Amino acid sequence: MKGMTIERMAQACHARICKKPVDQAVFEKEAAGIVTDSRQAKEGFVFVALPGERVDGHDFIPQVFENGALAVVCEREPEDAKGICLLVESTREALKKLAALYLDELDIPVVGITGSVGKTSTKEMIASVLAQKYQVHKTAGNFNNEIGLPLTVFGLTEEHEVAVLEMGISDFGEMSRLAAVARPKVSVITNIGICHLENLGTRDGILKAKTEVFDYLRDDATVILNGDDDKLCTVAAVQGKTPVFYGMGEKLPEGAAYDKKSIYAAAVENKGLRGIDFDLHLPGGTHRVHVAIPGEHNVYNAMAAAGVGLALGLSEQEICAGIEAARTIGGRTNLIEAHDYLVIDDCYNANPVSMKAALDVLTQGEGRTIAVLGDMFELGADEKQLHYEVGAYVAEKKIDWLFAAGELSKELVRGVEEYPDHTTQYDYFGTDVDALCARVCEFVRPGDTILIKASHGMNYPRIVQALTK
Repeated sequence: MKGMTIERMAQACHARICKKPVDQAVFEKEAAGIVTDSRQAKEGFVFVALPGERVDGHDFIPQVFENGALAVVCEREPEDAKGICLLVESTREALKKLAALYLDELDIPVVGITGSVGKTSTKEMIASVLAQKYQVHKTAGNFNNEIGLPLTVFGLTEEHEVAVLEMGISDFGEMSRLAAVARPKVSVITNIGICHLENLGTRDGILKAKTEVFDYLRDDATVILNGDDDKLCTVAAVQGKTPVFYGMGEKLPEGAAYDKKSIYAAAVENKGLRGIDFDLHLPGGTHRVHVAIPGEHNVYNAMAAAGVGLALGLSEQEICAGIEAARTIGGRTNLIEAHDYLVIDDCYNANPVSMKAALDVLTQGEGRTIAVLGDMFELGADEKQLHYEVGAYVAEKKIDWLFAAGELSKELVRGVEEYPDHTTQYDYFGTDVDALCARVCEFVRPGDTILIKASHGMNYPRIVQALTK
């Protein structure tokens, strides 16, 4: 890892070095990697011992030294340390400081992506576009928090030319801490929705929390915002520069800080589960492009990616090629054909906006349309009403069947029940997800289209696995 010597790391995280090496060459040796999982602490690696509720990384320090670790970052010195220990007040804080040091050493542009909905799918689209010109490193899975983001950074190598980092938060101050590590050259905010209301209170609170990133941007950074979002469109200059706004149609909404968008879409043609065609208007001209992923929200992802591409020097032809090359990942509107029916695996996470978008995709399916839904978490005081509204949306879209489990999902069912003249049939399983899974597997038949979606904590991937094995 470029520049990541014991001396540099100790300076970065204000560590006291315990058991200094006799050989100065060891002190100046670059780490082979930085990890928080003791099982990954191979020879030459640095292990950061994180304390946890169930497992304390400090308990594994003897093991990692036996495996050849170069050093350990810890909050308390082991009684009989077999190697170099960097003693710090907080290993969690040290992890972030080490990641910031490494990014500074590599000196590559960082694209930071946040927003209430669509961070991961937007990240994938941006990575697909940038891959037309650069070697791209991107956030994997849900590594988007104060531990996951540094670990993503440590996955960078000197071959990478740009980092695409997803930045997820649920409270005030978190974005500041993430952005202080990432220091984005390009900042993308997808929308201001109704996630994490428990801590952030209102959409204005969410806007305030998300835009903390602006205080940590690199010099001459580019800010890319969804101009159709009624909160984001009011953002004026950031670092003296006008943000790049994108959205449907050229004109920004009433009350916006400016009149027009820099990037916009028109003539959208929804081809159902085969994707979407639309006219992409860029500063250099208009391009007819095809997104192979179903759901009109992917038009927004494509426009955000186009903005990033322009900011980092791609041609408009490269941008369009990258959009057309984009594909989905597991748990994100992932279409799986199995046993002559189609499963829409969108069960990575859920909130009211993404739930409704997924239901829109389901309506385009063939055969019976079946929604297998579960609780949405962290919605605050209005959680029951928001579940009720999603249930009403199921009925409004004339989904054939709703299967639901979870304490809050009884409100989904009530939303269907009370919708006037609804045709949706339903079955509710309380909190018994296993019973729901067994019933759905028994119920489906060839030709059906089945959507699976709930918050991550509901563990709905097991239903996908059961349906597709």
